[in-house]
Amino acid sequence: MKPRTPVYLNILLILGLLFIIYYMFAQNTSFLQSPYFWGTAVIAVVLVYIHNAIGDLIENEKFKNLSETEKAAYLEAKNKPYFKSLYESAFKKQSDVEEKDILLDHGYDGIMELDNQLPKWWMGLFWLTIVYCVVYLISYSFTDFADPIKEYEADYKLQMAEIAEFEKNQPPVTVETAKYSADNIDEGKELFKTNCTSCHLEDGRGSIGPNLTDNYWINQKEKTLFRNIFWMLENGSPNDPTMVAFIKNKTISAKDAEKIAAYVYHINQEQQPISEKDGGKAREPNATEAHWESN
Repeated sequence: MKPRTPVYLNILLILGLLFIIYYMFAQNTSFLQSPYFWGTAVIAVVLVYIHNAIGDLIENEKFKNLSETEKAAYLEAKNKPYFKSLYESAFKKQSDVEEKDILLDHGYDGIMELDNQLPKWWMGLFWLTIVYCVVYLISYSFTDFADPIKEYEADYKLQMAEIAEFEKNQPPVTVETAKYSADNIDEGKELFKTNCTSCHLEDGRGSIGPNLTDNYWINQKEKTLFRNIFWMLENGSPNDPTMVAFIKNKTISAKDAEKIAAYVYHINQEQQPISEKDGGKAREPNATEAHWESN
């Protein structure tokens, strides 16, 4: 009869397993605020104490049936610190007398096989991995746990909420504060496709709307090209109702207008003119040539 594992270690093990299982499902520590977690923990601790009390009763009955020598050996083993005995069971080599008790009745080339028990730490890890795999398999198969699509959607919503919170606390973008940034060109191109291509075509060479790639502009409301584009997106064209005030109508945000303006500035100032590229044909200018100041 061997000494049992102390009750406090069993409690720590059970609470650790509960924490791991709840964390697997919640993916964060929010469950620590849940009464269900703490209720489960209390029930688990009570069951561990009941299990330990039953073990004490069984141990006492077995102890009565031991011989005096066996009782002395048991009490000696029980008085030894638990972690010391655990270490010795895992790493300490048996004496010659102990080895005789665990020798198997067969060998080969003078090598005798011992019937040693596996170390408790090894057995504990082994069964922990088995239980973990079963819980993981069931969770993955029948719940949303570890579902990459669900995780992506949750992360996406969280990221969008963080972006919205960040932008809410930023000063509003106006024609005075809007700035050109090459980092906005790609996003501005996609926004331009959505809102502007019906009049200006995808590359900005103009259709029912004017060519945005040349230096002739009907409306020249600002001193710099970039701010002039932003002004048009904010206020629309005074002489053409088809060019609406996107920002004032809340069709796009001022931040998106800043990105569209960056893209239009890019195709106007940083790209080769349409008419000189691959034989492309842009809409002929029907406005006054502009003389923009640098941004």
